[in-house]
Amino acid sequence: MRPSLPRYLPYPAFVGLYLLFDWATYIDPLYGLNITPWNPDPALGLVFWLIYGRKAALPWFIALLAGECLVRGLPAGWPLTLLSSAWLIVGYGTIGEALRRRFSSGDIFDNRRRLAIWAVIVLAGTMLNALGYISLLSLTGKIPPGEWGAAALRFGIGDMVGLVVSMPLIWMLVSERGRARLKETVWRWETLGYLALAMFVLWSVFGSIVRSDYKHFYFLFLPLIWAASRQGLYGTALMVFVLQLGIITMVKWSHAVNLQFYELQLLDAVLALVGFFIGIVVDELRKVADELKHTMRLAAAGEMAAALAHELNQPLTALSTYGKACEYLLERGESGDILKSAIGHMIVESGRAAEVVRRLRDFFRTGAMQLEIIEASALIAGISRQFTPQFHEHGIDLVVGQMPALAVNADRLQMELVLRNLLANAQDAVLAVPRGLRRIELSVERLGGGRLRLSIEDSGAGISSTLAARLFEPFVSSKASGLGLGLVLSRAIVEAHGGKLWAEVGNHGIFRFILPLAGTTDSQGEYGEK
Repeated sequence: MRPSLPRYLPYPAFVGLYLLFDWATYIDPLYGLNITPWNPDPALGLVFWLIYGRKAALPWFIALLAGECLVRGLPAGWPLTLLSSAWLIVGYGTIGEALRRRFSSGDIFDNRRRLAIWAVIVLAGTMLNALGYISLLSLTGKIPPGEWGAAALRFGIGDMVGLVVSMPLIWMLVSERGRARLKETVWRWETLGYLALAMFVLWSVFGSIVRSDYKHFYFLFLPLIWAASRQGLYGTALMVFVLQLGIITMVKWSHAVNLQFYELQLLDAVLALVGFFIGIVVDELRKVADELKHTMRLAAAGEMAAALAHELNQPLTALSTYGKACEYLLERGESGDILKSAIGHMIVESGRAAEVVRRLRDFFRTGAMQLEIIEASALIAGISRQFTPQFHEHGIDLVVGQMPALAVNADRLQMELVLRNLLANAQDAVLAVPRGLRRIELSVERLGGGRLRLSIEDSGAGISSTLAARLFEPFVSSKASGLGLGLVLSRAIVEAHGGKLWAEVGNHGIFRFILPLAGTTDSQGEYGEK
């Protein structure tokens, strides 16, 4: 992943941007050295190293020297500055190489495991680098005796906070794909809302920065959680960077000195890590939801295949019949009304077949339904005929109760899919009992409130309370070969029709679903009756 810039332009651009970061965050330096509470410039350097590898060493070394000269006024002198800058390049380069080897392909921040590995490498690397750098300054007398630990902690935490907070956003910005996704994610009115909340919280918490003891710092989690839960990792990366930038700006403009930053630094790092983990969890859940949606559509394709075959069988058979009739009529030399009638019937039947395919396509694309008034008895009779041959083969008695004259407003293809799924499950259940005891019963009854209840009961082993609690969850199935999506799809279809589907616990299988009758208004609150 390399930015689309001329061959040599990235190097001076990196040096200039690094100096800008260094100048902007040169706040409360310890002993006038490069020991500050926040250091986002190493984050820029590590991203540059990840892109260009060891070629980044020289421009990064130049950027460090330029920062010592232009930002800090060369407080350690040239010999020590050259030596300490070389040490930092070795330390940062070691972190960069560790990240390059571990993340040679794919994104660093695309799941929790990779984020955790990145965090461990960054945290361990920055602290080890700080120990060596501060030890070097201490040995040359730049750090007062007894202050080595405080200086190492301050520098290490400053680097750690800068990397944790800034590196994800910089990594997103250096690639065209990352910029496009970041723009797509945060270029919304909602982003202005949580940014405004962040500014308000920052002003409230740090309004009097010199006197602030940061005891209300936890309010900063509010805009962070908002961004993470709504926009995932990309929203989080923007938010944590804005929060850190806001804190740095308020500290710099207030000219606050001699503040105890350790607690603030650690809270800033924890804020970022918590936000990133929430953002990644949100992204992973969305990814799983999209994959589940795709899988359910594929499962629906399999479930609907039988319905499609059944629906197309009649028009295709008719087309074949009329085609043979036309062939016969042409052989006889017929060219009158009889031939025109046969051709007209072929056109009608082809239109019926095309309509079936169109409805199926619309269902897969958008879940659209084509509602029509269907007699419950006709729906039951049609699906029963489809199962009669296989029920007879396996010795299953299908008992259809008395069908009252009730009609529903439904998509016939989709309701047949639900019934076919429930009957197939009932068939699998009764096959586990001996012949002569295999029985499936279909019944329909009218309920109050203009509703119809259809029940499918079988003589199988029944459903336990444990299984019933999870039966309609994706990928939960009592069959070894089942995907566990048929009942999920069936319930979604029934609920889309304003109804409810459930299973009852008992010593034999019972599934029921309720639908509003045609010409009535569904009352969602009346489904307590079972």
